[in-house]
Amino acid sequence: MLRLENVDAGYGAVTILQDVSIEVAAGEVVTIVGANGAGKTTTLRAIAGLVRPRKGRVLFEGQDVSRLQAHDMVGLGVTLIPEGRQLFPYMTVRDNLLMGAYGPRARASVEPTLAEVLDLFPRVRERLGQHAGSLSGGEQQMVAIARGLMARPKLLLFDEPSLGLAPIIVKQVFEVIDRIVQTGVTVLIVEQNVFHTLSIADRGYVLENGAITMTDTGAALLKDDHVRRAYLGI
Repeated sequence: MLRLENVDAGYGAVTILQDVSIEVAAGEVVTIVGANGAGKTTTLRAIAGLVRPRKGRVLFEGQDVSRLQAHDMVGLGVTLIPEGRQLFPYMTVRDNLLMGAYGPRARASVEPTLAEVLDLFPRVRERLGQHAGSLSGGEQQMVAIARGLMARPKLLLFDEPSLGLAPIIVKQVFEVIDRIVQTGVTVLIVEQNVFHTLSIADRGYVLENGAITMTDTGAALLKDDHVRRAYLGI
């Protein structure tokens, strides 16, 4: 479904990603793990059309999308759930959700999609009339994920979904991601919580200083000595 081929990317004069190649097959959960500043978010932004690769290609369903913009990628079925949630705090939860359905594919079935999304997120249903900024951090993360699903994505990109959340809420977030995968959506997660993300991932990549240094199944990476020392403190 998705393939990055030898991608370099960065900002201004600074190159962040160096020769990055990854693959995500339809129906998979794939994760990219690494320390702060390793280039994980830049990788997602390059996929989502927010950063243009300086070298290499991004392919989605066989199409070279390296030069497409973010709204084009949403139209193709790629949705990014950004770090920090980035909701509209003074808009209601319902209006935040509807903002996720602006693309042509999503607009054709807004109400059925909303019903499906609210079945996944009963707590969000209870908060539809509230301002998004009045919700707890965990509730806001659920709204951000629900808003992403309103676009009816084929590929859902998660950027640090557990950031700033209490451990019990982190567990709930990953349970939600697992339920989303069961609906047929392919998932690519960037996450510092290595244990949780590798536990649900089919495959993982380790990104260090802008380069892929390891790749294996999620289970194998959890057992790897380097990963356990560097990211699990074991």
